[in-house]
Amino acid sequence: MTTACLIIIGNEILSGRTKDVNLNWLAVELNKVGVKLCEARVIADIPQAIIATLNECRKNYDYVFTTGGIGPTHDDITSENIAAALGVAYEKNPAAEAILAKHYGEENLNAARLKMSYMPVGAELILNPVSAAPGFRIENIYVMAGVPRIMQAMFDNIKHTLQGGEPVLSKTVSIFMTEGIIAEGLTKIQNDFPHVEIGSYPFVRNNRLGTSLVARNKDATELEKVGTVIQEFILGLGGEIDNTEEQ
Repeated sequence: MTTACLIIIGNEILSGRTKDVNLNWLAVELNKVGVKLCEARVIADIPQAIIATLNECRKNYDYVFTTGGIGPTHDDITSENIAAALGVAYEKNPAAEAILAKHYGEENLNAARLKMSYMPVGAELILNPVSAAPGFRIENIYVMAGVPRIMQAMFDNIKHTLQGGEPVLSKTVSIFMTEGIIAEGLTKIQNDFPHVEIGSYPFVRNNRLGTSLVARNKDATELEKVGTVIQEFILGLGGEIDNTEEQ
């Protein structure tokens, strides 16, 4: 299994000022290329936090993705602290500078905009077709913008380079029963199918309490088998299945 971690960097996320949507999007896209997002962290724009989190995560996962903190303002400190974490110099990248100069024009390339060309030495650019300022990859770390549209465009440019496995498939059975009623039987089903990940997620739909039972595995045949067992179990309890939510 190829694993990944997402580090979301930004005081604006932690304050509630900005709502993060990158986590959900990236998890879905990574799964499509057979990479499992195993962990996500949200950290502040604090050098020590960036350095410590990055150094821990890059050792534990095949890929580390970061979002946020690579813009032109004083609080955009991601790039320099990634350099510090890796123990490499933080310098102007000539290729990045050329991209910015072409986009803004040499006469408009002020110090703030030029700041976006500074990266750890040895970084490879991740192109940004939306607003030009590139992200970068160094070792197993992919550094991208926090703005969702830009981050998505950056990821689209590098996803073909990721070495993943088979995508994980899912089967959902939504029922109008609460977890307390089904917990014991669901545990038995999980024990009978140890290689299938089975999750239970409560919901309220049309003022009715219910539970979505989600099975995940790479084998479609195995998933269908588990889905059938779950449905038979629920019907045996006299439960109601919401087939409009089944997938």
